[in-house]
Amino acid sequence: MQFDIYTLIFAGLAIFVAYKLKSVLGTKTGDEKPPHDPFNAKTSQKPAGYNDNVISLPNVSPRVAEPDELPNWRWEGIAKEGSPVSDGLDTLVNLDSSFDPRHFLDGAKHAYEMIVTAFAHGDRKTLKNLLARDVFDGFNSVILAREQQGNNSEVTFVSIDKNDLVGAQAKEGSMQISVRFQSKMIRVTRDKSGTTIDGSADTVVDVTDIWTFAKEANARDPNWKLVSTEAGH
Repeated sequence: MQFDIYTLIFAGLAIFVAYKLKSVLGTKTGDEKPPHDPFNAKTSQKPAGYNDNVISLPNVSPRVAEPDELPNWRWEGIAKEGSPVSDGLDTLVNLDSSFDPRHFLDGAKHAYEMIVTAFAHGDRKTLKNLLARDVFDGFNSVILAREQQGNNSEVTFVSIDKNDLVGAQAKEGSMQISVRFQSKMIRVTRDKSGTTIDGSADTVVDVTDIWTFAKEANARDPNWKLVSTEAGH
């Protein structure tokens, strides 16, 4: 199944886009934090760059709003007038007139759930096609350590209560969007004997994450990459 910019409902493989882009969050120094583990709120990851994996968004034609449905403020409900996020959205739309942040946010919830679930299941095939290379390497290192210890992780989404834009910018021809997700999950990790070693199968926990997605402006294939994850608050 092929996807485009309007929603992040994922199924199948994403298209690889071959281009080299400089670091989103700066160059590597050797002191980078360990990867963000959705089962451990104390960890976070901010990769130095991203490479050849993409997040694709399905081709959906949005309903045209009636005149009386149009907001008074261009980004009403998603950004405050005059805020850095609002200014960033203006810049992104100027770069790519097809970009619609409202549809992006609608689909972002599906992307978030899919990636967290794939991580819990150790589904490298899904993750590799959805994450930038540095992000995938970080997730994969946690999965590998879990497998070597004989541990098994499970996650159940209870709800995604909120997802809102916290950043929008253009950088060297790329469009970058940061989204804060606030969700409720049941998370548990068991060892090879089945004993619970982290989390609880009977406890719902509140989780906040901030994820950054990026794509090349006006790319032929309007695909996005997850280029950064961190624990939010």
